[in-house]
Amino acid sequence: MTQIELRGVQKYFGAVQVIKNLNLAIADNEFIVLLGQSGCGKTTTLRAVAGLETIDEGDILIDGKPVQNLKAADRDIALVFQSFSLYPHMSVYENIAFPLRATRKSKAEIDTEVRSIAATLQITHLLGLKPSALSGGDMQRVAIGRALVRRPKALLMDEPIGALDAKLREEMRAEIKRLHVRQGSTTIYVTHDQIEAMSLADRIVIMHEGVLQQVGTPDEVYSRPANLFVAQFVGSPVMNVSSAMLAGDGGAVSVRIGGHEKGFEFPPALASCLNGHAAGGALVLGIRPEGIVVRHDAAAGFLPVEAQIIEPLGAYDIVDLKVGSAILRARTKSGFVPGAGARVFARVDPEQAHFFDAESGQSLGVSL
Repeated sequence: MTQIELRGVQKYFGAVQVIKNLNLAIADNEFIVLLGQSGCGKTTTLRAVAGLETIDEGDILIDGKPVQNLKAADRDIALVFQSFSLYPHMSVYENIAFPLRATRKSKAEIDTEVRSIAATLQITHLLGLKPSALSGGDMQRVAIGRALVRRPKALLMDEPIGALDAKLREEMRAEIKRLHVRQGSTTIYVTHDQIEAMSLADRIVIMHEGVLQQVGTPDEVYSRPANLFVAQFVGSPVMNVSSAMLAGDGGAVSVRIGGHEKGFEFPPALASCLNGHAAGGALVLGIRPEGIVVRHDAAAGFLPVEAQIIEPLGAYDIVDLKVGSAILRARTKSGFVPGAGARVFARVDPEQAHFFDAESGQSLGVSL
């Protein structure tokens, strides 16, 4: 079993604090993805766990034992970088076997381990080749095999497929997921690509400017974002956000955006859920494109809107809808809106709506 825990970790580069009081517990066999923009502290966090960076405060524990004062070689951690970092003069077999030679294992033991990991990664047929004869995806498989062959306590991966083209990235995502399921190793994976994070992670750790924003399953961070940063960082296209005002008339409740004279209808319970946050324009409405329902004819609860820009994406379209001075991006069936300037009718699905405090950006936790 391998459990990793970070307690109150702080890290400075000169006067700049890059990790701010980070607390995180990673369970045995869990696949954790550190997700965030460049410079958010995710790679520094990974390197601190690996022992390649020192920390200024806090503790890093592996299986309950503090390791922040141990050298990288003494932590039994394997690290895979974005660059393949293979020895060009060695064959694939020799590259994978290299970490085992330092352990003084017999040739027979080394051969067994190398061929076992090569079979797992489906690269047995490549063992006799040099790295120069391999594709980018195969070179990264070899790099992963070299990291896994000595069976470390944990596998750390720093944007390992970022240098590959789109098709290879897709293939390698599936390969890494399959490998994790088969090997069951505790894994920390760093990326700025939300698609990688959503497809690979058991839990996603979202960071921004050195601060942990939210930890949750892919569904949790997508469906229940903790704040505006998470809401707009996770998801493509990004979540629509707009300043909003709550209006009530005879028990009915509506949410107005963009100065539109009418608002989107919501259940009356919304008013009590918001606890006065709608006053003074301090309310922000968030809604993902799939949470906007579009139709051609007028109906109760639908507002007349004008289509602005249409992005055909094959199986569906993304349509910009003008609501007052605001623009909402909606997801529709391909070809559903005939063209820019078309008049259609839209409503917000209350069950998919999110509300945030405009000052703090924190979710108000409204569930309808």
